[in-house]
Amino acid sequence: MEKKEVPTELQELLQTLEQQTNWDGRRLFKYDGFWFPGMAVRPILSAQKYFKAKDPDIILTSIPKSGTTWLKALVFSIANRNVISIDQSPLLTSHPHTVVPFLEFNLYLHQENPHLQDLPTPRIFTTHMPFNILPDSIRESECKIIYICRNPLDQFVSHRHFLLENKIEKDAVPLDIDVAFDLFCRGIHPFGPFWDHILGYWNASLKNPGKVLFLRYEDLKEDITPHVKKIAVFIGSPFSPEEEKQGVVDQISRLCRFENLRNLEVNKKGYILGVLKNSSFFRKGQVGDWINHLTPAMAERFKDLIRASSRALV
Repeated sequence: MEKKEVPTELQELLQTLEQQTNWDGRRLFKYDGFWFPGMAVRPILSAQKYFKAKDPDIILTSIPKSGTTWLKALVFSIANRNVISIDQSPLLTSHPHTVVPFLEFNLYLHQENPHLQDLPTPRIFTTHMPFNILPDSIRESECKIIYICRNPLDQFVSHRHFLLENKIEKDAVPLDIDVAFDLFCRGIHPFGPFWDHILGYWNASLKNPGKVLFLRYEDLKEDITPHVKKIAVFIGSPFSPEEEKQGVVDQISRLCRFENLRNLEVNKKGYILGVLKNSSFFRKGQVGDWINHLTPAMAERFKDLIRASSRALV
C-alpha cells in the first residue's frame, strides 16, 4: 500500500500513545484502553466527532475475523429483501465489505466528515470499535447494534492468517506465532483486549436487549435458520408466514452460506482498499480449526486466562 502523509495533528497524537508491535510487524497504538492500527485512529476520532446515527440505522460490530463478512451478507439480505430480490442481490457481484461499508476503514478513512445523510434507509454500517468507543449517537439513538463474537482461539488463528496474507507494509517483519499468541493473551492485538471487547457488547446486550443483539459465530454455524429469523425480528422486519412458506428464509441462508460466498467469482479475485485480497476474507470458516495451529500449552494458557477473567467478574 502506498504510504500517505500523516497529518501533523495525528502524528502528534500518535506520539503520545503507548505503542506495540502488531503480529504482522506494523505498529499498534493504545487509545482509551484498546489497541488500534495506526491507520484506524484518525477515522475513529472523526467518526466519534461527526457520525450522526439515525433511529432506523443498523450497526454491525465485531472484533476482526469473528464472522463479520458473513454477518454483513446476512443482515443486508434480510433488511433489503423487499427491495432487492435474491437473484438480483449485489452480493452476487460485489464483496460484502463493499456492499456494507466500515466506518473506520471506508467512510471516514479518506474523509473527515463524509456526507451520509442521504443514504437509503435502513443505513447499514460496520465497525470494529469497542462499545465504549462508539460514537455517542450510536449508543444514544434508537438504532440497532448487532454484535458477533467467535471462539477467541479461532479468531486469533484466522486473524493472523489474514494479516500475513495481506502484508500491508512490505518492510514490516511478522512475529512468530508463539510471540503473537503471547501478545494476544496479554490483550495486545488489533481492537483488543478481546475479552474487554466482547464483554462490552455482552453487558450492553444484557442491559438493553432491544438495542444490542449478541450473536455467537458457532451458533450460526450450527443452525443458521433460527438466527436469520431472530435478526429479522430484532431489526423490526420479521418474516411473514407467506415469506416462510415461499422459502425466503432458506433462500437468504443459502445465498449467504460461507461456501457459496467464497465460490462467487467476485470473492475469488480482486482487492479491497487496493491491498486486501477479496479471497482472504474466505479462508476456512471452520469451528475449532485452532487445534491445527496452536499447541496444547497455548490452549491451556488461554483456558487459565478465561478462568481468571471469569473469576474477576464474580
